[in-house]
Amino acid sequence: NELCAFPSTAPPTVRIIHSGHACNVEEERHTERVYTIREGETLELTCLVTGHPRPQIRWTKTAGSISDRFQDSSVFNETLHISKILRTQGGRYYCKAENGLGSPAIKSIRVDVYYLDDPVVTVHQSTGEAKEQFYYEKTVFLRCVANSNPPVRYSWHRGREVLTQGSDKGVEIYEPFFTQGETKILKLKNLRPQDYANYSCIASVRNVCGIPDRSVIFQLTDKTASPLIKLLVEDPIVVNPGQTVSLVCITTAGEPPPILTWVSSNDSLPQRSVVKGGTLTLPAISSEEAGVYSCVASNNVGNPAKKSTTIVVRALKKGRFWITPDPYHNDDNIQIGREVKISCQVEATPPEELIFSWLKNGRALRSSERMVITQTDPDISPGTTNLDIIDLKFTDFGTYTCVAALKGGGIPEISIDVNISSTTVPPSLTVPRGKSPLVAREGETVELECLVSGKPKPIILWSRADKEAPMPDGSMQMESYDGVLRIVNVSREMTGSYRCQTSQYNGFNVKPREAVVELIVQYPPTVEPVHTEVRQGLGRPVVMTCRVLRAHPSRVLRFEWLLSNRLLHAGAFDPLKDETEYTIRSLNREGWGEYTCNVINEAGAGKCTFQVTGKAYAPEFYYDTYSPLWQNRPRVYGFKLQWTQMNPSAVDRIVAYRLGIRQMGLQRWWEQEIPVEGNIGKGELMTHNLTELIKPESYEVRLTPITRFGEGDSTVRIVTYSGRSLPVPVHFTTFHCSFEEEPICMFTQDKNDDFDWTRHSAATRDTKYTPNTGPSADRTGSKQGFYMYIETSRPRKEGDQARLVSPLFNVAPKNPYGITNPPAYCFGFFYHMYGKHIGSLNALLKQKGQMTSEAPVWSLSGNQGDRWKQAKVSIHPTSSFQVVLEGVRGPGIEGDIAIDDITLEEGECRDPPPSGVYLNTWQSAIILLLKDLLLCL
Repeated sequence: NELCAFPSTAPPTVRIIHSGHACNVEEERHTERVYTIREGETLELTCLVTGHPRPQIRWTKTAGSISDRFQDSSVFNETLHISKILRTQGGRYYCKAENGLGSPAIKSIRVDVYYLDDPVVTVHQSTGEAKEQFYYEKTVFLRCVANSNPPVRYSWHRGREVLTQGSDKGVEIYEPFFTQGETKILKLKNLRPQDYANYSCIASVRNVCGIPDRSVIFQLTDKTASPLIKLLVEDPIVVNPGQTVSLVCITTAGEPPPILTWVSSNDSLPQRSVVKGGTLTLPAISSEEAGVYSCVASNNVGNPAKKSTTIVVRALKKGRFWITPDPYHNDDNIQIGREVKISCQVEATPPEELIFSWLKNGRALRSSERMVITQTDPDISPGTTNLDIIDLKFTDFGTYTCVAALKGGGIPEISIDVNISSTTVPPSLTVPRGKSPLVAREGETVELECLVSGKPKPIILWSRADKEAPMPDGSMQMESYDGVLRIVNVSREMTGSYRCQTSQYNGFNVKPREAVVELIVQYPPTVEPVHTEVRQGLGRPVVMTCRVLRAHPSRVLRFEWLLSNRLLHAGAFDPLKDETEYTIRSLNREGWGEYTCNVINEAGAGKCTFQVTGKAYAPEFYYDTYSPLWQNRPRVYGFKLQWTQMNPSAVDRIVAYRLGIRQMGLQRWWEQEIPVEGNIGKGELMTHNLTELIKPESYEVRLTPITRFGEGDSTVRIVTYSGRSLPVPVHFTTFHCSFEEEPICMFTQDKNDDFDWTRHSAATRDTKYTPNTGPSADRTGSKQGFYMYIETSRPRKEGDQARLVSPLFNVAPKNPYGITNPPAYCFGFFYHMYGKHIGSLNALLKQKGQMTSEAPVWSLSGNQGDRWKQAKVSIHPTSSFQVVLEGVRGPGIEGDIAIDDITLEEGECRDPPPSGVYLNTWQSAIILLLKDLLLCL
């Protein structure tokens, strides 16, 4: 186990790879790729990066709002996954990788979502022709429209006859000038008997992305007509709340028969509404459900027919009053001998049904020369009645009641009492002594107060007086019946002037009275930094600074510095500065800990916290090592662990690393120390060989730097077994490959076969793959484990071959003059051959320099059931050799063959499994033939 150091930092590079369901991926303008996908399929883009330290990856979308950003992630090889992609999700996607070295690496890919909706045919007569005889006129237009990407092409058919421009004198096919490049309108001139037929419009995107053509048929007859409808209801319909309302709509004309739908002016029909044919039923209607309801009939001929009715729900609400003293003498008080007007207002639906009556002391009041009742006042808002008392007498004092009702009945009356007496006086407003300015601390509950007097007592309206800003509840004005405005959890933004003023309603109709209350909200100093970690070596200076950003009152009183609640330094804050400093000239062991700076004013303290530590930063594992795995014995493997140290000079020298390792799924950690000689440079690469790792287990590795302070921050990674990274050619005692890593142990696809083997795991394999064939897990039963298989779906055909070729293996001659007694090797693998169309799986031996290039050593055909089985066969090569696994496609798509866990060991096979067809006799004959040929040479 050695530690070696050399520069290893590298700026990021990035490339985008794709899986999922691409129709096509093509290069455009050298730098960008266009990824084409059908709507509803799965988009999967993976950002592959290199670089050290490990780059952070972020996916974003073109001109994206925050909702378009998919993730801010530091996960390696991050994948962007969108299942069931929508047409609105097309656009340019960017992958950005950065690790602080050089410029960030950015790659983009444009995603084009293709779709084709069903076409719609609409029929129109030429402008200005008589509507009564729609199809007896000369000219009819059939317009076909379908939404699509890429642009759609249309073709017209009459019955089975294809219609083209010029093929029929009575037919003209053209495209309106305001559309782009696609023919869509069929014009029938001088309508003839043969023109009454079935017309079909076929919309096509030329099978792009495998999108089939869509078509629609329209039957044109001499009875074809645009829709007409009738509403069998009154307009408007006036109802009481709680009633059930039924609206009936019938069609009176239209061929083909129109489809009836109901729409509401309230955007959508009420949730409880029931639509049955042309009848819309609204059970237990409420005021909120009032509005315009429309019946719409459409049959794609002419324009849709629409009839509407208004539903009015009776209601009475918001009763209020005001008293107007003598309007002719500019007086704010009620006086005997003068005139007084009492006004009463309600909101009524429908307004024309509103009726008022007046009572005095409970008895009905009739209009007279001295008591004039006006039902509606044109000068004031609707729904207002006035009682004018002319030449007020002492006997006129009393309680006047205004009663509002609706003519139709069924709605409770609203009655409002108004007292007129010698004590009826206009309002006045004052702010109590000591209540302005009002000083409060942030977070407290405050009450702004205006004293209001007068009879009757008016409502008080509160608003901001110093700026156009909302009140604490978000509105521009708040009502108060007792003159008090209560603010819970007051904040600094609420500092300012507040206006209280009288409302004319429920009071006197005189000029509003108003007053202003000042509110001052104090808050403790806001400081920075709130929390900072300071890492420093022993004997070095440390300077900590706490800065005041804002405070109220702004005159800061004092500061104090503490270490773990022990006071270090305190004093008055310099009014000319906005910060305070504390310096440790030479850090010692007692100086490690949490330092706090409190900056204090009348409202409280702001707090800066500094964690001073000698803790080393975390190491960073090096992920871009070439071939870090190797195999040295049949049951164990090794791993070259490589890392760099983050900011090694920030603290005391790192003297060692504590290495912890445990097998995944187990609790126990094994630990050892790796000593470090000398100082570690920034970016230096350190290496430690992990040995005796059991195949094929995965391990959790933890690395912790150690200084005089003690342990630093740890870093953890997972080491997973892989059978890759064998040199070429290979001399070995045991070779094993489970296809867990992308390089697939240096197996290659034969360039001269018909198609390739595919690496897959059950977890990532497309859920739409052919059922009833292929494995549901790898050989060990893991859904995450990988294997190789042949996909026999189209365009594969019977007899197609896929060939997987191993690396080149050396045969070391024991005799310097050549091999006279060929060594034996046991070639083994697991296979899965399940499906009614399974073809054949062949194993072949390919030797270097042999006249007969390949010799079959094992073969099996047909369905072997839904399970993994093992094959083993002894081979006797006489020179450097490769093994070839050949999958042959059977008669249909249920013929996927899979292989996993390929092994090659020195020596004859012991106890080969019983299943499988071994070519022992043939194999022996070929080996004898090869020996004879070798002797002849």
